[in-house]
Amino acid sequence: MGAAFVYMMANRRNGTIYLGSTTDLVRRAWEHREGVVEGFTRTYRCHLLVWYEVHDSWEAARQRELQMKEWRRSWKLQEIEGLNPAWDDLYDRIALP
Repeated sequence: MGAAFVYMMANRRNGTIYLGSTTDLVRRAWEHREGVVEGFTRTYRCHLLVWYEVHDSWEAARQRELQMKEWRRSWKLQEIEGLNPAWDDLYDRIALP
């Protein structure tokens, strides 16, 4: 099996955060950006890909997602700030060749 990802979407800097996992980060981030799936990210307009982490398997990514969902918000913010201190939208970096 191929790579999998844990990722966070946000509506703005220090705003609402969504944490998820997927085997296709480009597709999944696009779905969040375009609001094609009803749910949390569409309701709260979490359209910015602000953080992601690569894992060797879906199982590892899913386990990390579940672990991180237990984290305090401040710990998630530290992860984002460590990778992406400006809270830039990382979508173009992963979607463009």
